[in-house]
Amino acid sequence: MFKLSVFYPNTPGAKFDMDYYIGTHMPLVQNRVGAVCTGTGADSGLAGGAPGAPAPYIAIGHVYFDNVEAFQAAFAPHAAEIVADIANFTNVEPTMQFSAVR
Repeated sequence: MFKLSVFYPNTPGAKFDMDYYIGTHMPLVQNRVGAVCTGTGADSGLAGGAPGAPAPYIAIGHVYFDNVEAFQAAFAPHAAEIVADIANFTNVEPTMQFSAVR
């Protein structure tokens, strides 16, 4: 299994609407990529590793799938729409990482 993680940095002035993210954005992604998506998840950053430290990420989103190439092929035709929706729930620039889940 593989996952795409989308990291939203917890920078000064960062805003993130988790309700919109899990109620609208993630279903949009699932709908557009279809059956290649085997699941999604979202983490809301609470704290950093040291006592009193802020979370390095305000949120992290995850999309799970069985095949990287199939996901990329399903995502590509909808990339512009999905990326444009980011402005509806955050004002930070995310970074992405594909990972093998073991």
